[in-house]
Amino acid sequence: MTDIKMAWAALGGDPALVPRVSTVTRQGALEARLPVRELARACVGACALAAAELGARRAGLAEVPGVRVDDGAVATAFVSEQHLLIDGRAPVSFAPLSRFWRTADGWVRTHANYPHHRARLLDALKLPEGASVENVAEVLAARSALEVEDRVHSAGGLAVALRTAEEWATHAQGVAVAGRPLVERERLDSARARALPPLDGDPLLPAAGLRVLDLTRVIAGPIATRTLALSGADVLRVDAPQLPEDPDAHADTGFGKRSTRVDLGLAADRRIFEELLARADVVVTGYRPGALDRFGLSPEALVDRRPGLIVAQLSAWGAYGPWGDRRGFDSLVQVATGIAAIEGSPEQPGALPAQALDHGTGYLLAGAVLRAVTEQAEQGYGIALRLALARTAAWLMADGGERGGVAAGGVTDGSEQGQAARQRGGTADEDRGTAYNRPDAWLVEADSGIGRLRHALSPVSFVGGPSNWARPPGCWGTDPARWA
Repeated sequence: MTDIKMAWAALGGDPALVPRVSTVTRQGALEARLPVRELARACVGACALAAAELGARRAGLAEVPGVRVDDGAVATAFVSEQHLLIDGRAPVSFAPLSRFWRTADGWVRTHANYPHHRARLLDALKLPEGASVENVAEVLAARSALEVEDRVHSAGGLAVALRTAEEWATHAQGVAVAGRPLVERERLDSARARALPPLDGDPLLPAAGLRVLDLTRVIAGPIATRTLALSGADVLRVDAPQLPEDPDAHADTGFGKRSTRVDLGLAADRRIFEELLARADVVVTGYRPGALDRFGLSPEALVDRRPGLIVAQLSAWGAYGPWGDRRGFDSLVQVATGIAAIEGSPEQPGALPAQALDHGTGYLLAGAVLRAVTEQAEQGYGIALRLALARTAAWLMADGGERGGVAAGGVTDGSEQGQAARQRGGTADEDRGTAYNRPDAWLVEADSGIGRLRHALSPVSFVGGPSNWARPPGCWGTDPARWA
């Protein structure tokens, strides 16, 4: 089941803490054929519980603060990129060539939001740079979906054929993904991690003093590091100058963080990076598996240079199997794994009501890092954490498309767990059955260096914890390459 018990177990958490989580259930939030709302609750709840646990340990509290997961806050945050306004302007989420296309025998979905991905797609199809949607549609309609998938992949682009859940279950990559844990955790060394000082102050910031190098892009990884920043971590996003990020995506996921540019191909910039690494506690990567290894950024190489480091890796398909070296995005993973077939119709593939694989995996990754910090306080040692969008998809699909009930550790009105939650400061299923009609209660405005922003609040909430980020996002790559 896509519930918090499984998510918390995947993070290595103590099951006795699960009743600390309570939910506010709202009908209409993230409605889908698959249990998206339940998965979203579980990911956010496990992340918030990890934050509360770490905060309690560092502050010397007698018990872990109560965690409150509100379906309204979760549903709003899971489409945060759609709610963002910059001086009243709404971002553009998908480029014209990022869409479903009919092929001679089915459907294929492409991703061409970035200029280099668009160029590779058109090159694979033997089309000029200025090709229109109609030009692409005509070419694809004459080819099979698998032929398009293979041809575009060979050109370095992104296209995935629509598959059913049954087809993915027998695909070599689907088999490889299904055999892996939701969160892979590997001990890397026996070194003692840097001890973080005790906490005091209001709000309680569990990750205060933690230094995080953020080597991620697009949505899932930046959501994880945005959540660590909410918890008080000093997060420095590091990008290559030659790979500019979409400014709207950076604005949505840049809250609480600073952003700099470092070219690892230059000796001077490599020295700067090594100086940052020498004082880092966590490195989070979100590039294609193996893409950073040539720079000495594999988990083993990083821990050799910075003993006791936490290395958290995120990928689309997992770092294994025949697709282990492929690029991917949430929308493409939905198509390959059968989600688009389930959520669609015989006439048209569908999609989840949010990029839930990105968002859910992002919160799981943040929770895994926070739990690793808690474990380090007890045992020390460096650790590698690995998550994949395709593995989160397998978890979502495990329920066979049947929507579960209240999925927050079994916390329901009148139950033993619900009574325990109320006694310990939580509230079980407040406003149960209340409809989710508008996101206004979870949207706020703030001034920033890039304009007046309307943005979604984080759904990660616990008693005494932060309610918003300490700083708004800035312009991409304009901060100095140093720790605060």
